[in-house]
Amino acid sequence: MVSTFDSPHRSTVAVVAGTDEITKTAVSWAAIFAGAAATAATTLILLLLGTGIGLSVVSPWYGAGASAMTVAVSAIIWLVVVQWLSSALGGFIAGRLRTKWLGLHTHEVTFRDTAHGFLAWCLASLVGAAMFASITASGVSGLASGAATVAAGAASGAAQSGVQSGSAGGALDPTAYFVDTTFRSTNPADATRADFRTETVRILGHSTQDGKVVLSPEDRTYLAQLVAARAGISQPEAEQRVDSLVNQVNDAQAKLREAADAARKRAAQASIMLALSMVVGAFVASAAAAYGGSIRDSY
Repeated sequence: MVSTFDSPHRSTVAVVAGTDEITKTAVSWAAIFAGAAATAATTLILLLLGTGIGLSVVSPWYGAGASAMTVAVSAIIWLVVVQWLSSALGGFIAGRLRTKWLGLHTHEVTFRDTAHGFLAWCLASLVGAAMFASITASGVSGLASGAATVAAGAASGAAQSGVQSGSAGGALDPTAYFVDTTFRSTNPADATRADFRTETVRILGHSTQDGKVVLSPEDRTYLAQLVAARAGISQPEAEQRVDSLVNQVNDAQAKLREAADAARKRAAQASIMLALSMVVGAFVASAAAAYGGSIRDSY
């Protein structure tokens, strides 16, 4: 240690150098932005590569190409690999390009390098999330615009042709069922085939409880009478047809709920898997930055 009495000039230089080291920022944003750019670019390249490979193994023909489950699992695994590889490269670049610190303890240097890799990973993740949100918003906007155009065309067509024999609007009207009960008739000459179909749909919709069709005895008898009159069969046979119709509708709704539940579970599993992979990606980026910084300091 140099005493101020032995060498005043050297003491002044040491104080100035120490002050400069203290006031200098510990964050090298240029290195962080460079690492984030490398992470984002590598992610884009690997995603395009994975998309190309995925499209090459699928086929619209039955029995040809990989199955949907295989493609889904492979896509998740590839996303995890992309996260780790891009994070490792970005973190290494952030640690390797940062400014060399002098006069710091080794533990402090390691912490700063780790922080640089983590910040580069955070910046790249935010940029990727912003791009994904922008693309998703554009897709939703396009779908909404297309739906509005189709709805406008349908409304224009309905206005020109007029509302006829139980349109879709009548089927969705909550009061239509009660209006039908006022004018119920078992004479097939009183209504057209379309009227019978639309009224049946309204009865089934009104009788749906907790996603399951449960016909009241009056509705079941009435529908059986309509079927018997229209098909020319006996009342018991018509009731069997009505029961079969209700069972088919309930089975179809159950299958839809099962498919929706399976999709929900797959989406939850994929979200958890991707979240864990991102956490590991952050760790990989931090470790790679520390490794890159150690190489930088070795020269």
